[in-house]
Amino acid sequence: MIRHSRPMETPVPAPAATVPTIRYRIEHITAYEYSQTVSVSHHMARLRPRTGPGQTLGDFQLQVLPAPAQSETDTDYFGNGVDRFSIQEPHERLEVTARSEVAVAARPAAETEPGLPWELVRDRVAAERTPDCLGAFECVFPTAIVPVGEPFAAYAARSFAPGRPVLEAAMDLTTRIHREFAFDPTATTVSTPVAEVLRQRRGVCQDFAHLQIACLRSLGLPARYVSGYVRTDPPPGRPRLIGVDATHAWVALFCPGIGWVEFDPTNRSRAGRDHVRVAVGRDYQDISPLRGTVIGGGWQHLSIAVTVTPLDGEPEKPESRAKPVP
Repeated sequence: MIRHSRPMETPVPAPAATVPTIRYRIEHITAYEYSQTVSVSHHMARLRPRTGPGQTLGDFQLQVLPAPAQSETDTDYFGNGVDRFSIQEPHERLEVTARSEVAVAARPAAETEPGLPWELVRDRVAAERTPDCLGAFECVFPTAIVPVGEPFAAYAARSFAPGRPVLEAAMDLTTRIHREFAFDPTATTVSTPVAEVLRQRRGVCQDFAHLQIACLRSLGLPARYVSGYVRTDPPPGRPRLIGVDATHAWVALFCPGIGWVEFDPTNRSRAGRDHVRVAVGRDYQDISPLRGTVIGGGWQHLSIAVTVTPLDGEPEKPESRAKPVP
């Protein structure tokens, strides 16, 4: 077992009366079944929720079966926790279980404001040499799977009228993607190009996040990909089921003086207390929850089960739309 943060018997601090906070217990199980024996494997996991604005990690455990012969923990370029481990015994199944306790607070009041005019944000991020702006500026450029270009700028332009406040405009874009794109788990795969998502107007949370990032970057605005969990609730009168929640993806936009503000186009919302942040990067390739190299194995079958349990007795809310991100 690889273990981090405080022991499990030390609970996440109780929420302060003046700062509404929800505590979550999260279990994320990833299992690979191999058709042939794997002799050696090396893996890298980004499954440890972040501590940062509005979120505190109280405890984290990572259990790997078979037990790793070697393991280490560090932090990547984007500040995400990374666990690396090697299995050096023959195996036909790999199971990785991440258990977390996280406290999520209401987002700062500044994030609810409309923000600066979007052109000023674009120009300041490109010109200023403060650490925050320099860190954000690298999230203006295209990546291998998130292009920039005229089609994405044209789609975003309906929301970004001249002089419109950036956060107000970003929320309008978030709302339009939710309204104009169908949530369809059968429409795309992890390799579907963003341009194809824009054309067919269908996809899942990963597609919508990449699309919104492409739109924002095509206007010169810094945007990054966020992975994590979104709280879902059972229908009224139904019990909470185990393993039916999902990993999720959404978007963060940088605004000078406020910081990174998160938007969820899949659910037409600002990210708030229902969202648990795990990793951030330029796109999905930067934050893949689990990846590795195996010797042997033949074909493989992947299964993922996620359970997000609120610990504070919050009233149930309408079910959110989410689909597992591979």
